[in-house]
Order: sequence, then structure tokens, then C-alpha cells
Amino acid sequence: MANGGPVKHGYPHLETVRAAVTALYKRLSYDTVHTFAASVAPADVAFCDTDDLYLGAQRVARELVRHFRLPDARMIVSFREMEHAASVELAAGPEYFIELNDRFRTHRRDIGAALAHEVMHVCLHRLDLSFPGTRDNEILTDTATTYLGAGWLLLDAYREDASSSQKLGYLTPEEFGYVLAKRSLVFGEDPATWFTSPQAYTAYTRGLERAREDERQPPLTAAGWAGRRRYAKDRRHAQGRVVGTASGSASGSAGAGTGASAGASYAFAPDGRGPLRVSFPCPTCHQRIRVPVRGRVRARCGLCRTVLECDT
Repeated sequence: MANGGPVKHGYPHLETVRAAVTALYKRLSYDTVHTFAASVAPADVAFCDTDDLYLGAQRVARELVRHFRLPDARMIVSFREMEHAASVELAAGPEYFIELNDRFRTHRRDIGAALAHEVMHVCLHRLDLSFPGTRDNEILTDTATTYLGAGWLLLDAYREDASSSQKLGYLTPEEFGYVLAKRSLVFGEDPATWFTSPQAYTAYTRGLERAREDERQPPLTAAGWAGRRRYAKDRRHAQGRVVGTASGSASGSAGAGTGASAGASYAFAPDGRGPLRVSFPCPTCHQRIRVPVRGRVRARCGLCRTVLECDT
């Protein structure tokens, strides 16, 4: 929890975030992910200063348990002085003890954000889904919370001005915006009207633009001119290397990969049974897709079922 200190910006955890989205689809399946098409509604997790602190926290926790499909889980919420925003004891259940930072006694509007992250820890624990290392596992938790419909609360808890700042979670504001935008593009949901923090709205719009860039990478037909030109150059080089291997180069190998320009998300590789192939990440779930290099191709991601128009 950044409380008055500097807030990191940008996309330093982007690869881990994308891996987390892929892991969600793999563990939950396409059908289960799509049962979360509706986000937590603002009215369901609203917390007024006049609400009883403990009864209100328990009410919000129950709503998040319902949203994340944990009907047999009971959250016991308490408050104490601590360094982090919150913590949860991951026991066998059905009762789980969540401790919130004493700060939330007077910052009640952000209790839902802190609880959303901790309830997702319970959800992932029950799914036996985790990443190695505390940092990556927390990034997985933030990503899952956001992609499954409650992370807009975490982004809305971000506020920053010349004299103060607050941010919850391990993702940067722009990364929260990116994951929220990825969700919005899949489910056709616009969370912009839910933000009470203007800084959160700005982070969301920046994340949305970054998410749309994923849909404009070659070999997708929506790629821009510069990307298409670079792709064509890399393809010529890859095809030349394959021809050189086929002509009897002693150092060549039919299974060796042929790379692309630095920073490119696609990669070429020869196929001993057919034409050169190109692999690239699905712009929705980031599972890598492999298709033959033969011009216009329509590909369907086997993980998230997105149909992609490609010019390979």
C-alpha cells in the first residue's frame, strides 16, 4: 500500500500480468471466465461513513464472496495496525480471517478494494492456482481480481496529487487500467462511469490504449503500416534461412527457430512437414498461436475462442 509515498507508473510487470491472464483461462476454462461477465456493482460494495464499521465490512465481504462464487466461505474481518493494506489466513476453511489496516477505519470507501484482493487470495488458494514467489503471486492476485470483475475497486482506490498519494495492490495504476481494459474489450463493459478518482480514470484510458495495441500487432490484419513493413522484412529473412537450410547447410536444423526483430511479439520457425510457420500471442488471452505463413489466414484461439484475422 502506497500511503503518501511515491507511486510507480508504467508497465514493469506486463509480462507477468499477461501470463496471469493466460493462467486464468487455462485453470478456469473459457466458459467459467465468461460467467464473470458482470462486474461487482458499485451499489453492492458502497460503504458510507455512517455505516457500522464491522457490520459494513462483513456485508461487503459477503458480496465479494458471492461474486467470486465461494458460497461456502465465510470471511471474518478485523482491523489492526500493520504495514500492508490487508492480509488473509489461508486455512482449510470454511472460515477465513481477514485483517485490514487500521487506516481503513477512517478510509471506509476503500474497504471494498482491500477485501476484493484478499477474497481473491482465498479463491486462488481453493483453485490451487499460484505463481512462484511472493511478487508474482501478488501480481496474479491483482490480475485475477481485476479480470474477474472486482479490480475496478483497486484502481479507484488510487489517488495522487501534489501533496499526497494512495494506491492499493502490486500493479501500477496503468497496469490495473490495462487488465481492466482487456476485460472490457472481451465483455463489452465500460467501467469509466464507476470511477470516483480522476487519476484512476486517466490510468484506465492509458491502459485501454495499451490493450488496443495488442490487437494491432502483426501478423494481425489490424497491424499498422510500420508493423506490417517490419513483419514483411522479418518474414523474408526467415524464408531465406529456411531455403538455406533446405539446400544442405551443414549447420542448419529443421527444428531450429528463425527469429524476428528485437521487440517483436511474433517468431518464425520452419516446419519439416510444410511451410514456414509464425507464432504470436493471442491478443485476448496471450496464449501463443501457431499458423502457416501463407497469406490471409483466419485463426481461432483454442483457449479463449477468439477468432483472429491474420495476414501471414
